[in-house]
Amino acid sequence: MKYVVVLAFLAILASLASALFFMMRTGRNDDRERGRHMARALAVRVGLSILLFLCLLAAWKLGYIQPTGLPVGR
Repeated sequence: MKYVVVLAFLAILASLASALFFMMRTGRNDDRERGRHMARALAVRVGLSILLFLCLLAAWKLGYIQPTGLPVGR
């Protein structure tokens, strides 16, 4: 389960980096096309974030992961 979460976070960061790339890119493309690519990359990031949350919720409900809480130090 840890590997799935790490891969999901890496995919989210890659999508965010892709949006940054399209935002900073200059060249022959017009602003409308750049904005469309950037919006699509950000939409993918939001979708991946929601999917990760739902997968973590399902894993908790199915018993794959357990909440441990914070240790109490005295």
